[in-house]
Formats: sequence, C-alpha cells, structure tokens
Amino acid sequence: MTYRFHQNVQFDYEIRLALGSAWRQGADVGEVLATAATVADGDGQAWFTAWVELARRVRERADRCASEGRTVSARDGWLRAAEYYGRALAAVDAVADPEQRLGEVFPEHRACFDRFLRVGDPPAEPVSIPYEDTSLPGFLVAPPGARGPLPTLIANNGSDGPITSVWTLLGAPAVARGYRVLLFDGPGQQSMLFERGVPFRPDWEAVITPVVDFLLARPDVDPRRLALAGVSQAGYWVPRALAFEHRIAAAVADPGVVRVADSWWHNLGPELRGLWESGDREAFDGFLQEGLGQDPALAATWRWRAKPYGIDSPFDLLTEVSRYDVTPVAGRITTPLLITDPDGEHFWPGAARELYDLLPGPKQLVRFTEEEGAHLHCEPMGRALFEQRVFDWLDGRLARAGG
Repeated sequence: MTYRFHQNVQFDYEIRLALGSAWRQGADVGEVLATAATVADGDGQAWFTAWVELARRVRERADRCASEGRTVSARDGWLRAAEYYGRALAAVDAVADPEQRLGEVFPEHRACFDRFLRVGDPPAEPVSIPYEDTSLPGFLVAPPGARGPLPTLIANNGSDGPITSVWTLLGAPAVARGYRVLLFDGPGQQSMLFERGVPFRPDWEAVITPVVDFLLARPDVDPRRLALAGVSQAGYWVPRALAFEHRIAAAVADPGVVRVADSWWHNLGPELRGLWESGDREAFDGFLQEGLGQDPALAATWRWRAKPYGIDSPFDLLTEVSRYDVTPVAGRITTPLLITDPDGEHFWPGAARELYDLLPGPKQLVRFTEEEGAHLHCEPMGRALFEQRVFDWLDGRLARAGG
C-alpha cells in the first residue's frame, strides 16, 4: 500500500471498506475522506466519536427528507448513515463505556438500515427463519418488477462486519442482476450477538440448512438456482456448510479460509503459540493479558474480535477458535465453489490456494491483484471488478443449474 488513511491497521482498512461501498451508494467519498482526515492520528475514542457524529448528521438529514416526501434522498441517506454507524462500532471497545455505547449506537445503525430497506422498490420483506428453539432475523430483497421464482442468493456475513457491508459487497450487486437476496444474522453476528447474546458456532451447516429449508418452502425462490456467498470469516463458514448441505447450486468464498485460528496466530507469533500448545492456561492468559494491558489499541481490537465467541479467557478462546477448521470435511464438498485470492490478504494469507487444493469437486480460484487496485482482504476498493468476475461466474453456474 503506497498510501495509508490511518496509522491503525484496522482503522485504515475500515476507511477503505467505506470508500469501496460508495460503488453501491453505501457512502459518499467526500464524507468518508473528510471524516478520515479528522481522525488520521486519533485513537479509538476519537474514531468512534467522529463516525457517530457523521452518521447522526446524515440520518437527521434523511429523516427531514422523508418528512418532506423526498423518498430517494431519504433512502440514500439512511443507507449512508447505517454504513457510518457500522464503521464507528469497529472501535466501540476502545471507548470508556463500551457496552453502554454499543447499546445506544447499534440500534441507531439497524434502524437506519431497516428504513433503507423498507422504502426500496419493492420494499424488502422482513423474515424470521426458524432456527433451533429460536429464529434468525433477516430480510428478503427482490429486484424491481420481480415475478415468479427467481435465483436466490444467501448473503453470509463475516465475523464482525455490519450488515451494511454484506449488503454493499454482495446483496446490492445480486439484486441489480435480478437475484432475490436473503440478508440474515446468524449466531454471533450483529443482532443475534448484541441483542440476544448468541455466540458463534463452528458447525455452520446447522445455520445454513434451516436457511435453505426456509427458502425452498417459498414459491418465489427457484429451488434449482440457490446460491450461497460469504465474505471474510464466512470464507470458512461457506465451505463448512457446503460439506453437509448439498441443495445449493453454486457458492462463493471471499476469501477462502481453511483454519480461522490462523488469523489469530499470524499476529500472536510462534512463541505464544508454543505456550498455548503446552497447555499452560494460567501462564498463557497471564502473559497475553499483560501484553494487552500495555497496548490499549491492541486490547480494544482483541475485545472486538473476541466478542462473538463469548469467551473471556484468551487460552479458552483460542482453543474454541481452533475448532473452526474445514480440513476434516473439505473432501465432502461437491458444490461448485468460487474462491477469491486477493493480493495482500492479511488475515488468511495463502488460505485461498490451500482451500482450492483441498476441494474434490468443481472449483474456481480467482485472483485479484494490487495492479488492478483490487487487492487486500475482501477487495475493499475493487468492487466493480469483483462484481464482474464473481457474478458473471455465478450467473453461468446458475444458468446451467436451471437448465
């Protein structure tokens, strides 16, 4: 990267995601750059405050537009506001009262996104997907003029991204191409975590199979043209689910992930891994907590990434994350799977190729390069190129599946 927007690696990446979302009207480039300039050297508190203030200004303007009957302006504003609230939440664990601020800001974020979806053409349909002894909340979004059974994309979010991200990364381009799209929160994701306290689980087939059951019971979903696509950590969840759920015609993992824990060990280093492998829980927790205590920014990032697992002990957390490994079941995957492999992948470098090599069935590995401007995790600023390559592939696969 020849230019950085922030000295904090996470915040720099969040800015890139926001800029990339402008391709699907999730942000305004000027608003993003102006806000980024005010926090270029700031800490987590400054970051959180700046993005919340921007989100609230944009939301207030959208609300005024709605009251004046200016629906297009209101809808655009609500989406941008939701995006900015989502960026703010990436630093919520760096503020003095994180749980209180999360409890305030997350409902504002979701209210804006819900308003955006409800005034669409056509309005999105709120859905409740039966799941074990509860349900998964979601929305079905259809293209304008939708009639009859349509190809349908299940948009699977990652570990800690806002729902606005999975919308601009996957949902909006799918709807633009005539797909029906399901947006949902699974265990450990967004409303399921923040409002219901439900953590992640490694056996994601237990999530996707109820989702597929729900969709195939609807007459507006073409059962032969059902696709699954996931971003970030869903690069693990998608292949994991495909190993057991075979009613999906084609799928995308952006990027490919084999072992989720690799993204943690990549930053912690071999010495800490050796200590963890020794089984000395007390020593590992003490050493890591001492290090986090000396680096508030790193500690805040750790808390944010650990939150969806609901585990306080670092030793126990990494023990749990180590269960998220697709290697034992990869040989069962027969669904055609496209795997993205961007230059500069900083969470799971090399995993896309490793996953590709593990797959016995139809597969496609798609490179995204720095020369194209489509590098880094989930290609944040190469969205047009991503959509062209990935959705052209999906279109072809679903056309064949539908006869």
